[in-house]
Amino acid sequence: MTVVAQLEDLEGTKLVDALEKRFTTITSDVDIGSQIFSILRPSNSDDLIREEDFVLDERLPYWADIWPSSTILSAHMVSLAKPGTKRTNRKGLELGCGVGLVTLGAMFAGYDMLSTDYYTDALAFTRANAFRQFGRSPEARMIDWRSFPADAKGFDLILASDVLYEKEYARLLPGIFKRALAPGGMAIVADPGRIGVPEFKEECDEVGLVIRSKTTYPFESGEIKQSIDLYELADARS
Repeated sequence: MTVVAQLEDLEGTKLVDALEKRFTTITSDVDIGSQIFSILRPSNSDDLIREEDFVLDERLPYWADIWPSSTILSAHMVSLAKPGTKRTNRKGLELGCGVGLVTLGAMFAGYDMLSTDYYTDALAFTRANAFRQFGRSPEARMIDWRSFPADAKGFDLILASDVLYEKEYARLLPGIFKRALAPGGMAIVADPGRIGVPEFKEECDEVGLVIRSKTTYPFESGEIKQSIDLYELADARS
């Protein structure tokens, strides 16, 4: 059995222990408004770069970092939670979950999450971080946006942070939202002004999605200063 397969089979404390043995890790406390999420992650994403991945399809391990957009989107989800919020029957999907910060925010708000990424290691860290925070893990699945599975659908909420850095992805995502959202569902995209925003907006029009709102939040941490836009989207017919 491969290392990846072993991680897929592990749960809870055993998964956390296995990740800490396999990777050099650090724990980052991320301030998410009224909450602080403790995030276990690889200490240096550059150490994860593999030539074979890049040659295959230019994959780079962006998943291992905590990005400003994910911090803002997670904080937004936490702000939606009502006192005493528990698990509901609302289904949520995160596209590009990375180390799980946004998934944690959505779980805190009561969503039953499916966390997805193009890296199986990202799925393992997301599951581990959710267990460390809540004592349970979300469902996790490796998904390639270029061949999005037909059975991934019926979601009340779809979340994606900093995913418009390639024009190809910007063109793919609106169609995915359209197919995967349940009637009356909503997608929220957090973006710091990436190159693919114009193509994303055009494709939303093409597939029949409307941008219901755009809210800009400042982000500042040390030398990093960004303005993060949150786009709320829905089917034009809803």
